[in-house]
Amino acid sequence: MTQPELNSRTLYLRLLRYIMPYWRIFAVSVLSTIAVAATEPALPALLKPMLDGSFVNRDQTLIKLVPLLLVGLFLIRGIFSFISNYAVNWVSTRLVTDLRNLMFDKLITLPTPYYDNASSGTVIANIAFNVSQVTSAGTNVITVLVRDSFTVLGLLGWLLYLNWKLTIVTFVMAPLIAIIVKLFSGRLREMSRSLQRSMGDITHVLDESLGGHKVVKIFGGQDYEKRRFHEATNRNRLFSMKYTIAAGANVPLIQLLAAVALALIVYIATLQSGDNQTTVGGFVSFITAMLMLLAPIKRLTGVSESLQKGLAAAEIVFEFLDLESEPDQGTLSIERAKGNIEFRNISLRYAETAAPALKHFSLKIEPGETVALIGQSGSGKTSLVNLIPRFYHPTEGQILVDGHDIETVRLGDLRDNIAFVSQDVVLFNDTVGANIAYGRKAMATEMEIVVAAEAAHAMEFIRDMPQGLNTLVGENGVKLSGGQRQRIAIARAILKNAPILILDEATSALDTQSERHVQAALENLMRNRTTIVIAHRLSTIEKADRIVVMQKGEIVEMGTHHQLLDRNGVYANLYRIQFSAMAGSQ
Repeated sequence: MTQPELNSRTLYLRLLRYIMPYWRIFAVSVLSTIAVAATEPALPALLKPMLDGSFVNRDQTLIKLVPLLLVGLFLIRGIFSFISNYAVNWVSTRLVTDLRNLMFDKLITLPTPYYDNASSGTVIANIAFNVSQVTSAGTNVITVLVRDSFTVLGLLGWLLYLNWKLTIVTFVMAPLIAIIVKLFSGRLREMSRSLQRSMGDITHVLDESLGGHKVVKIFGGQDYEKRRFHEATNRNRLFSMKYTIAAGANVPLIQLLAAVALALIVYIATLQSGDNQTTVGGFVSFITAMLMLLAPIKRLTGVSESLQKGLAAAEIVFEFLDLESEPDQGTLSIERAKGNIEFRNISLRYAETAAPALKHFSLKIEPGETVALIGQSGSGKTSLVNLIPRFYHPTEGQILVDGHDIETVRLGDLRDNIAFVSQDVVLFNDTVGANIAYGRKAMATEMEIVVAAEAAHAMEFIRDMPQGLNTLVGENGVKLSGGQRQRIAIARAILKNAPILILDEATSALDTQSERHVQAALENLMRNRTTIVIAHRLSTIEKADRIVVMQKGEIVEMGTHHQLLDRNGVYANLYRIQFSAMAGSQ
């Protein structure tokens, strides 16, 4: 469901809350900025006595004093400019870092369905790139507003002091400038949002092309991937140009109005000088102050561009932060479960599909029992086991562990009692040892890791590695074979020592020799644990205590290997087909 668009005021106030912890540093920046702004009117103010006293009246005191005042003026400006820039950048980088950390913290708490539907490229772009744009609104805008507002006020004050009649001309242009800013703000916000989302499309294509580079090469998908990437970059360029048009037209229009006002002022001032209503120094000081007004007015009118870019980024960031984390209403704490699992009348329907994945499924599994789930693709095997750690929630029915509804158990406690090994092993770009001792087992001793690796039949190849357990495995274990990756995953599960074990097609993609090693490791892992095995090769589950045959989310047969063969039903038919295929391949 699309979230309602947040208005600018709500977004900005929320963004400021993330700056508040650093208000002291930010206050230093603002005060330094005000000090810099306060020196702006001093330059045109010095010009009047310098011209009238030095060049016209030849006042010796002013001739010596004015140069010293100029040097002192720019020294003060330099010191406070440095303090202001350093402080505001310190706050900006802290703001981006905090928001990135919050977004990542949110990311790892999001429910599994989010990962099913989200584009990883878009998420990466939001966290890595788009979040940095919030500084435009969070700190830079405030700096510009404070510095240039005080500068404009100071210069206007000096102008009013010199000649209030001429100064009134500048106020006539203010409403026209405000109308232009208002008209362009909405367009800038819309284009900023589209531009930042288009960066997500680019990183999405990049992510898929990197991850699937072998498929791209084997199936000749280079042209297709090039076309996708070029389309994404062209969309990004299109939005960038639309943004440039909106931003580029904004400032020149305002500058044109300012130039008209300046022309009128010069004309009127020239008439006044003829009537001796102003001195040379006063006229030059007035024109200088007027010219100095252009730069801060330009920045103030351009602040809308930065503000809308920052608010568009903030909108994306806050939409992400407002996503609901995994629900965890469980209050029951369990330390080590016995391993009794019961499915009571379980039904599951994914929101995006019409057909149910599971239909009124009921099954009891005793502690220490090994139950194998078999069936064709789409029969509901993986859907069933994904319900146990609450990756998904059943549409109907209950799942009980040791007699407790898992929805009443604290999520962390529930998952602490479950180990998982799948065909698609996930390894991190770290050492072998760190991949075995992962997560809450990160503080395991080297001896504990070695014992787990020995039980997983993994030490035999780990010892041959250049740095042993300290060898880096590469991205997702790219430096290892499939069997080696699988045994590291098994070692990870052995080290966790959870009473409930889920094996999802753990040997289906392995060659015969690797399968033999992995099967031996799995037997060590399954010992004295409640084990649910999803199997493709029926030969690997012949020793299971029970085999459950599933079709379309329902149980059609259940029994031991020999019982099901004697029944001569679905299982027996599947077994004969596989046996014949294996015999024919030899």
